Amino acid sequence: MNTFRSLITKRRSCRNYSDESLSPEMLTDLIHAAVWVPNGSNNQPWRFVVITDRSLMKQYSDAAKSDWLARLSETPHMQQYEKAIRDPKYNIFYNAPALVIIYGNTESYWRVYDCSMVAYNLHLLAEESGLGACWIGFAHNVFATREAKAAFGIPENYELVAPVILGHPASSHPAEGTPRKPFSISFYTGIK
Repeated sequence: MNTFRSLITKRRSCRNYSDESLSPEMLTDLIHAAVWVPNGSNNQPWRFVVITDRSLMKQYSDAAKSDWLARLSETPHMQQYEKAIRDPKYNIFYNAPALVIIYGNTESYWRVYDCSMVAYNLHLLAEESGLGACWIGFAHNVFATREAKAAFGIPENYELVAPVILGHPASSHPAEGTPRKPFSISFYTGIK
């Protein structure tokens, strides 16, 4: 039996997908479950765009790579990925069958936190369902634009928070994950 603890410790970002598609009903069900998160002032500031057209995702992948290459000198954090983004075969969406783009209403102060929790819930729900998921940071540059938002019917007062791919993994992930780096925990108990 999967406990919540085992679910979160065995979850992995999936970057290798089978050709099997996901139904609109399955994607809708995952999104409906993912939104059950605590959110600031109960604003529920999220809006979703779902893309299942792989050729459209490939177009956005190519546009994202082209943009990152054009701005490589001003984006030092992307320089380590230069070889990958120059590769014409590299698809930033890893040929996944579905992409869920989460936008947050800027009228809600806590939108980034609220929508990030929804994105993480999508990851956990995918793991629980035998699917894979991955937050695609490389796509932020193309989906945050005014043009992309207009193409998707997203109002101006929404901003991009998370592009998440979903699909059936092409292979199982390793039983052991990447170990967590050491970190600090400070307790203040009031006891002297």
